[in-house]
Amino acid sequence: MAILSLVGDLQLSYRFAILAIGILGIGRIITSRKQFKAVATTHSSKDFTKESNVPVSVNYFPSRKCNYTCGFCFHTNTSSYVLPIDEAKRGLRLLRESGMQKLNIAGGEPFLYPRLLTELFQFGKEELGLESISIVSNGSKITEKWMRENCQWLDILAISCDSFNPETNKKIGRGDDGGNVIRLFRIAEWCRDYGIKFKLNTVVSIHNWNEDMSAEIERLAPFRWKVFQCLLVAGENEDATRLRDARTFLVTDQQWKTFCGRHKHLPCYVPEDTNAMASSYLLLDEYMCFLDKGEGMLTKSESMLKVGVEKAMSQVVWDKGSFLERGGIYDWGRSDMVRESGCSGGSNEKLQW
Repeated sequence: MAILSLVGDLQLSYRFAILAIGILGIGRIITSRKQFKAVATTHSSKDFTKESNVPVSVNYFPSRKCNYTCGFCFHTNTSSYVLPIDEAKRGLRLLRESGMQKLNIAGGEPFLYPRLLTELFQFGKEELGLESISIVSNGSKITEKWMRENCQWLDILAISCDSFNPETNKKIGRGDDGGNVIRLFRIAEWCRDYGIKFKLNTVVSIHNWNEDMSAEIERLAPFRWKVFQCLLVAGENEDATRLRDARTFLVTDQQWKTFCGRHKHLPCYVPEDTNAMASSYLLLDEYMCFLDKGEGMLTKSESMLKVGVEKAMSQVVWDKGSFLERGGIYDWGRSDMVRESGCSGGSNEKLQW
């Protein structure tokens, strides 16, 4: 038995030694998961500069499938592929070893795969020790049961909301059955109940640029409200040959400025025009290829599962300066959660609609 125990210890040490070589480039032996987390978090997101070649914040799209038909969508349902969970975890580990601190899951609609989300979130927090895990959803498939069972692994829940008017939502393609706003307020309340930061994302298009959303945003009190100018991406939504043609959804610069001017007094308001968005996000598709949705035709790297993170990143443009300028690193962890930081002071009273 002693010999078997010794062999087991040697195998464990060998596995962690190999892991250490990948992280540190030296032969230090890491003999526990706790030590792996300590090594992997040596470089904090606060140390990131535009000279850093570290994938500090990654936006992963595990699936393109969606239950809505937003006319301006720039990540359309051109593939039904979903990576096997073990391969997805392997990819996330490679990213973590390369310096990833924040993982954002988007789509498609991620909540069409709730079990996949649970596995990825738990793995990201318990195995990889990520600073932050967030998700972007249209909110239609979120349940309180899922929130209750997974809240310990989720830092930020962002809901896409382009209008509080059901008719406007229908024109956009958000499939409003009259219950979108009710669901939105309910989800915001669940986030408060379970200690998750609540965030809103809004795309300004021809259908909502003249809407005043101030009162509803103040009542929802998100800690962060990202407002995006409707964007054309060559290869995704630039003309009638694509699944989506966003040309009829675009706003003029004056319409964009009008919407921004109407809401700039809100402390949670964070605007991003088309220039700020171009190449400032590190995007990873369903095959774990990096995407460049900046100027010109969409380009993609080889899969980082085949060529590694560094080589795959070198095959696309990621403008780290723009990433920092648009506030890409912010208070993204639950540990710094402050209720009074929301748009209306973060009241603990129940939300009403």
